[in-house]
Amino acid sequence: MGLTQPLPPEANIDKLAATLAKWQHRWTGEWHQSAERPRPAAPLARVVQEQHIRNFDLWHEEDKARAPNADDRTIAEVKRRIDKLNQSRNDLIEQLDDYFFRMIVQRSSPDASGKPWNSETPGSCIDRLSILSLKVFHMNEQAERADADEAHRERCRVRAGVLTQQREDLATAMQQLLDDLMAGRKQMKLYRQFKMYNDPSLNPEIYGAKKT
Repeated sequence: MGLTQPLPPEANIDKLAATLAKWQHRWTGEWHQSAERPRPAAPLARVVQEQHIRNFDLWHEEDKARAPNADDRTIAEVKRRIDKLNQSRNDLIEQLDDYFFRMIVQRSSPDASGKPWNSETPGSCIDRLSILSLKVFHMNEQAERADADEAHRERCRVRAGVLTQQREDLATAMQQLLDDLMAGRKQMKLYRQFKMYNDPSLNPEIYGAKKT
């Protein structure tokens, strides 16, 4: 599927989780082949892509931090980039939850007050699907390494199969959650991360340094 291939419609709620997982899978493969990242037009697809970009970039920054020849300066620079990416990643999870909350309120008719809720939100499911997409891609990459022995490749093939199943199971669980939310069998609550480490008013290492 090319970079300019249009995305599927996002209005089909009964297949939405599988659709999002397919988007992430496709983007992961495309971005490893090209630096281009065309932005989709649909609002949900744009936010899902932006969130996936943060995980994609985080994955490769983490690799840099663990390089045996990385000096202290490089590790410090990578750590700062990781902090910023993580902050943005969490902000986008909250944006996704806001989107789903509005959609559920607008499109579901039953009153779900008093019904049970999940500790994991649709946004956090999408984040986990994003990470699993990266794990599947890189494990499959390891399974095809020409410079590794067959035992390594076989071990990675088995692991890629497990990760693929986990991604499918998570997409199914997310779809069940969306179905329950839309039918009023569960209610959705918005949860906030309130990350403190990047906030200059909350991190004592930051606000404390200003006093010296």
